[in-house]
Amino acid sequence: MLNKFRQVQEEWGGSSEVIDHWLETRQALLVGYVKLAALQPSSTSSNVAMLPSKEELQHFSQQLVDYISEGHFKIYDMVMDKWSATGFQSTDEISQTYAKIVLTTEPLLSFTDKYAEIGVNDDLEDYESDMSKVGEVLELRFEVEDRLIQLIADSLAMPPGA
Repeated sequence: MLNKFRQVQEEWGGSSEVIDHWLETRQALLVGYVKLAALQPSSTSSNVAMLPSKEELQHFSQQLVDYISEGHFKIYDMVMDKWSATGFQSTDEISQTYAKIVLTTEPLLSFTDKYAEIGVNDDLEDYESDMSKVGEVLELRFEVEDRLIQLIADSLAMPPGA
């Protein structure tokens, strides 16, 4: 995920304030994910201390909610405002791409529901598999967001009537 992020950042970074903001937000989420993913329990009880703390889980869960919310309620609005200013209207491809992003929201929010309010004595038995699933969903989401970034950049480079 980090290598793919660097490629996207190199390709699209600096092309638009909206895209730059989006990539900065994604980078912060990736750093949080990588930190938590590194804390994987093992089959031996001596490594229990390797589990994330309640605060670490809550912080990452909040980052995840913030990323999802900002995407749906700020970044996409910023894009639409910029498009409206140039006379652009969303295409079926853009709408379908956005719909694919929306499909990744529920599994991510399920993770945050499970771990945002975890207690000190709560069981983290599913933590490893849950983090793996989050990684897969984030990877898919980022891939679809990258496609949306491509569509956005293409449309802004060639506004209607140009």
